[in-house]
Amino acid sequence: MSSSPTDPGTPDPSYLAFWRERHLCTLTTLRPDGSPHVVPVGVTYEPEARLARVITSGTSAKARYVAAAGAEGVRVAVCQMDGRRWATLEGRARVSTDPERIADAERRYTERYGRTPRLNPARVVIEIELTRALGRG
Repeated sequence: MSSSPTDPGTPDPSYLAFWRERHLCTLTTLRPDGSPHVVPVGVTYEPEARLARVITSGTSAKARYVAAAGAEGVRVAVCQMDGRRWATLEGRARVSTDPERIADAERRYTERYGRTPRLNPARVVIEIELTRALGRG
């Protein structure tokens, strides 16, 4: 994949393969003052649904910044890199507290990262409705 934007719903095979490898990622949200808040996260990518997911505690800053945007959500980006390879997914994020959605996100996390996330009764899932994919493979 080149660095020009593409449709996140139809990634080329090498881009999708890179997102299936185990990599630490970053999530970028904006603080109320407009400055970027960049934190390490685990991300799962489901191109068919045009979704990326991040599980986190509902009390985390990232969850609070996304939740503050309300039902309309807020623009965010997730990124991963490995040497010269990198991939970024952009879209509109919303926080879900729905137990079924959280369980689905936990299952996807376990598949990608090879370990079950620790028990967290305050867990939520940040769901990112994807609009753009960028990267260099």
